[in-house]
Amino acid sequence: MSYDERYKSYLELIEPALKSRFGEVRGFAFDGLLEAMDYSLTAGGKRIRPVLAMEFARLGGLEAGEALPVACAVEMLHTYSLIHDDLPCMDNDDLRRGKPTNHKVFGESTAVLAGDALQAEAFGAILRSSLPAERRASCAEILAGAAGVDGICGGQFIDLSSEGHALSADELSELQGRKTGALLSAACMLGAAAAGAGENALEAASQYGARLGAAFQIRDDMLDVISTESELGKPIGSDAQEGKTTFMSLYGEEKCAQLVEDITEAAIEAVRDLDRDGFLSELARRMAVRRG
Repeated sequence: MSYDERYKSYLELIEPALKSRFGEVRGFAFDGLLEAMDYSLTAGGKRIRPVLAMEFARLGGLEAGEALPVACAVEMLHTYSLIHDDLPCMDNDDLRRGKPTNHKVFGESTAVLAGDALQAEAFGAILRSSLPAERRASCAEILAGAAGVDGICGGQFIDLSSEGHALSADELSELQGRKTGALLSAACMLGAAAAGAGENALEAASQYGARLGAAFQIRDDMLDVISTESELGKPIGSDAQEGKTTFMSLYGEEKCAQLVEDITEAAIEAVRDLDRDGFLSELARRMAVRRG
């Protein structure tokens, strides 16, 4: 199976699973909350994180259907983080994936609750799955690490706290390692843990995801300068307007491009013994040259 065929086969499982989560009208007083959750969860995107979870699960010998709960879980947590990042008290963005942000459609209070509920449901998806109890516990622990102080929330706090002053390269790397890299690393580890992988495979998954996240963020900073709003699905140039330190402001386009290439190759090296048919290598290389 080619890379494109496998990616498509994962999406054909992931998309219906996500759409069935909260899209059903239940006639309850909180249907508006479900609508807000469904709006952002099904807004599109490449589904990189659930695809990674499913691929690492496959490499560990797990059937695709058995990996779906952890794949959906990581996408629900990712969606929660996007809803909250876009809030007026955070990054105050109006556009996400080419559509109005959640709070612009449903109001700020509903957007907060939609994010809160998606985070809780992410853990519920894992804990209610048919995986063996010890694997469920391991997956929940991995996701908690990516969500909390050492992950998304810690990274966002550093981001907000740094407004108004320049960051060093090390500080920026730590910020983005928590805000972006932690969840990509967790996605890979979730798939491996769901399949009952050993320590070596889990470490390889962690290293691949962290390095993929680092390259992804540098490329994202580049795209905020060189891409277009239609390609990116959100406003461009916002980092410069807000005076934020980015990899582009530190290094410039040429060095950033070289860093993306070098870190991508390091990610590929981390899974050389696992990546039997090259899917992970191809994914990393495509992410390194993406335009949106």
